[in-house]
Amino acid sequence: MARRKKKQNGFRRFVLMSLALIAILGFALSQIGSSRPNHVTSQSVEQEDGQTREEFLQEIAPIAQEMHQQHGILASIILAQAALESDFGRSLLSAQYNNLFGMKSFGHPQSVTLNTAEFLDGVWLTYDGEFRVYDNWRQSIEDHARLMLNGTTWDPNLYAGVVNANNYVEAAQALQAAGYATDPAYAEKLIEMVRVYNLTRFD
Repeated sequence: MARRKKKQNGFRRFVLMSLALIAILGFALSQIGSSRPNHVTSQSVEQEDGQTREEFLQEIAPIAQEMHQQHGILASIILAQAALESDFGRSLLSAQYNNLFGMKSFGHPQSVTLNTAEFLDGVWLTYDGEFRVYDNWRQSIEDHARLMLNGTTWDPNLYAGVVNANNYVEAAQALQAAGYATDPAYAEKLIEMVRVYNLTRFD
């Protein structure tokens, strides 16, 4: 009897340890497999008017087209970035703080701290980041255009490849090459966004 109880207890410990290991591996794989790039993650806000993805695109398309006409930045790539970064205007950062592109604060007069994800050393890591706050989506799109045109303090030509791109594929690749996002599949996701939603119709 004692020997049988020991075997039963050993089997129970083995089952419990196996279940714990499966749970840990499942969590780790879910973190590594996350496809969320360089922006506020996990929280999404339901839009009050039940706005669809197409309605989101139609709402901001005229502003993106203005940026295209004034500065040469393709409307299709602006829209693809806005849709990808903001989950079509449903992310917390875009819905409540009007930041469509996950623009970091860097001394901006208005900012908010939110949880975000970055792909570093082969894995997705989460941390609290400082993001810009805008009064409306137009301000966000215009600020994004200024970044593309003026670059950064350390490299004014950082996004010249985006501004001078002949097509959305070149623009998407230039964004990734410039390090706009840490997601290794960022360009691929932007290209797919343009194709799926036929965003070249706005160029």
